[in-house]
Amino acid sequence: MIVPERPQPPTVSDERTSLESWLDFHRATLALKCAGLDEAQLREASAPPSSMSLMGLVRHMADVERSWFRRCLAREEAGPIYYSDEDPDRDLEVTEADGWEEAYATWQAEIAAAREAARGRSLDDRGFAPHRNKEFDLRWIYMHMIEEYARHNGHADLIRERIDGATGA
Repeated sequence: MIVPERPQPPTVSDERTSLESWLDFHRATLALKCAGLDEAQLREASAPPSSMSLMGLVRHMADVERSWFRRCLAREEAGPIYYSDEDPDRDLEVTEADGWEEAYATWQAEIAAAREAARGRSLDDRGFAPHRNKEFDLRWIYMHMIEEYARHNGHADLIRERIDGATGA
């Protein structure tokens, strides 16, 4: 796994730069929380009864990136990657058969697709989220993604500390 440097968002910038910078900061934070761990550690559940793991969070965020940027904003027919109507938590629940390299590569591909979907669009451009039956502008999508990553990075902090005592980043 290539560990990205975590970009520091500028303290003074235009709205779009600020939103994109904070989203990239949080994406990199999740990658840093996973850095240096082996497959078993990345698969390790946080604490009973939760089955949440770092690998599960990465898989979940791949599906979230896809949902908001590709399905909603770009209006692509891109189905879920890991979960289904029959198994809605499958993205978060990993098994021995699930691998880190695939999860990480899929997540990075969805981030690249998200950037492409947003490229050249106005923050006022709207997409449609069928699962909520509403329109959302790109500004809202960026804000939601920042919130989603921030919340799950808090989970990642606790999971990582439980695995090897590492804190920070």
